[in-house]
Amino acid sequence: MTRSRPRRPLRALLSAALAVVLLAGGTSAVADYDDEIREYDRQLRQQREEREELAREREALESRLEGTNADLATAYLALEDANARLPLAEAALVEAQDALAAAEREEQAVSDRLTLAESELGNLGEQLAEGDAQIESTRSSIGELARSTYRGGASLSGLSVVLNASSSEEFIRQTAIVDTAVRTQTKVITDLETITAVNRNRELRQQAVRDRIDQLHAQAEEAVAAADEARAAADAHRREIVEIQAQQTALAAELEELRGRLNSDLAQKEADDDRLAGIIAGIEADRAGTVAQREAERREQERRERERRAAAAQSSGGTSGGGSSGGSSSSGGGGSSSGGGSSSSSGSMTPPVPNPLYVTSPYGMRMHPLAGYEWFHAGVDIRSACGNPQVAAASGTVKATIPAPGNASHGNQVIIDHGTMNGSGYVTVTNHLSRFNVRAGQWVDQGDVVGYTGMTGNVTGCHVHFEVWKNGSTINPMNLPGWNRTY
Repeated sequence: MTRSRPRRPLRALLSAALAVVLLAGGTSAVADYDDEIREYDRQLRQQREEREELAREREALESRLEGTNADLATAYLALEDANARLPLAEAALVEAQDALAAAEREEQAVSDRLTLAESELGNLGEQLAEGDAQIESTRSSIGELARSTYRGGASLSGLSVVLNASSSEEFIRQTAIVDTAVRTQTKVITDLETITAVNRNRELRQQAVRDRIDQLHAQAEEAVAAADEARAAADAHRREIVEIQAQQTALAAELEELRGRLNSDLAQKEADDDRLAGIIAGIEADRAGTVAQREAERREQERRERERRAAAAQSSGGTSGGGSSGGSSSSGGGGSSSGGGSSSSSGSMTPPVPNPLYVTSPYGMRMHPLAGYEWFHAGVDIRSACGNPQVAAASGTVKATIPAPGNASHGNQVIIDHGTMNGSGYVTVTNHLSRFNVRAGQWVDQGDVVGYTGMTGNVTGCHVHFEVWKNGSTINPMNLPGWNRTY
């Protein structure tokens, strides 16, 4: 699954920009920035949810590998990580290639516009030069006309034409000459004004083109930088893909070499589970033996009391012992605690870490990702950071603290007999502790710290593994009253 990464400024920058827009009075722009902030928040939430989902998937996978040696589990998890990263890198490469293509198109478009603008600037330069030449030529023509008029010495005014004409033919001829001169002078001046105006417009256009060329140069530099950045990003993703593929090959080979240890790991876990079940059975047998012993003691006491009454009746000539039998009711077990933790209680169990509980792997059947078959998870795995304290779920006697060496599957393990609660015998088991806070034979009250969260044994991360045994069989701890689960 491709996971997007928002390429947007930080919320603080958006807020600062919004403040500037507010000062400028742009209400529509304010709405745009509100939308921008909402979109940024949405992407942040999406990223957070994706990270949480990845964390859940990783924790669940780690839990399913419980009982597998750390080297094998680590190699498998690393290969799974590489497998997950490859499609992300490939998608990122496609995105980078699209960005590169767009950047190269923009770079070419800016280059084309710059070439066109520079060509236009060159044409304008040539046109300005031609215009300047025309202006200079026209000015020369005006000067020559003025000098010719001055050298002729005659006034071209209408009055002088009338007074100086000796005949009507001469008047007509001189009038024609005057008209031609006036028209010529007027045209030359008009041409000069036109050419000057055209050249002024060309100069303005030339300056505008120069400004546009400066802008295009800046755009061209940005386009080149963007293309270089996109090209570098694409190259980086290509290298990442090559690296991931190399990791996949190496990890697959390593995993294959380590896979031979899987059967022995699972056999060891089965042996460790059997040993734990034997310990629990022993506790239940002791509890049952204690109950049977108390029942036998009660019956023996009743038998002796009956014999005493019979003997007393014979010595008194058969007289009935009356109400002397009331003392027999005190023989019901006497509260002996020789069984260790077998005292009766009506209390309830509390979680080993505070509510609400984040369950990373539930109680029941689960699939082993390497073995390829389902196996029974006798407890519940709960998220807990390394070093967090874990407490006794109820009062009782610590029956055993089994160290990690020789207990490969379970690591540092605490077993507590809580005796009889609500008519049933209860035992709890805590695995993978980093260290103990109790010792065998010690009495603990509910809430006392028994150890600290760790990752001892065949696990790959710190967590709580907690089991509840009722009358010799495991039950789902999450069904106990007061245990709250979060998701």
